[in-house]
Amino acid sequence: MNRWTTGQVSKQRNISVRTLRYYDQIGLLKPSYKEDNGRRYYSEEDLFTLEKITLLKSLSLPLDDIRNVMDRLSFRHILIAHHNHLQEQLSSLQSSIANTTSLINMVDLEGELSWERVSHLVHNVQPTAKQWIEYFTDDESAFLQNALPRLSSGDQATQQYVSLLRRIEWCIQEAIPPQSDEGYHIAFELMKLSQETFNGDEELMEKFWEVRKRPTEESGLYPVSEDVLNFVEMSIAYVLEKEKAQQ
Repeated sequence: MNRWTTGQVSKQRNISVRTLRYYDQIGLLKPSYKEDNGRRYYSEEDLFTLEKITLLKSLSLPLDDIRNVMDRLSFRHILIAHHNHLQEQLSSLQSSIANTTSLINMVDLEGELSWERVSHLVHNVQPTAKQWIEYFTDDESAFLQNALPRLSSGDQATQQYVSLLRRIEWCIQEAIPPQSDEGYHIAFELMKLSQETFNGDEELMEKFWEVRKRPTEESGLYPVSEDVLNFVEMSIAYVLEKEKAQQ
């Protein structure tokens, strides 16, 4: 029969000798075997109990509560509770990652963020985030929710849209017109990316663009300036005009 000393258990389970002795002192986990010389040994069942204690501690339960429920909970019940706790932590972590990714993408778009802007987004983005759905049928909404770029996502399509918006803003700052080589290239890339995003559905693309031009208070979409929207429309018109002339 396998037996382990306090030092061996401490090393195996990465738990301090002091903690093990404290568990022994309060009657939470006592070594099952004791030699005549006073040396104590833990059994396999003791290590199993230690595992249960460790899992229950991860749920932030006080030691007194752990001692009270130890004999009333099966190991499966403890594992289920631990699993649910981990799921809650994962959900919270995923939300934090999404929020941080959104802020990173917003900094890329706007250059910097004031505290007022961050505070406004924290308090208002969730209630308004899906208002745009009301303008579409259920099937269209389901498709768009999966297809549209999200600031909370770090995927390639989102990054491409962010990059194009930054280039448009640069053109506006530098007084580079939509009817220019740079405007042409931006519009061409935007049209190609939009075709991929909307899976070639021109009607849905146009419908979404009309919603995109509505005030943020009505759409709940990320605010884009009127100058940027005008640049997009004029540069796309420029591309279509040149393509028509070449036919």
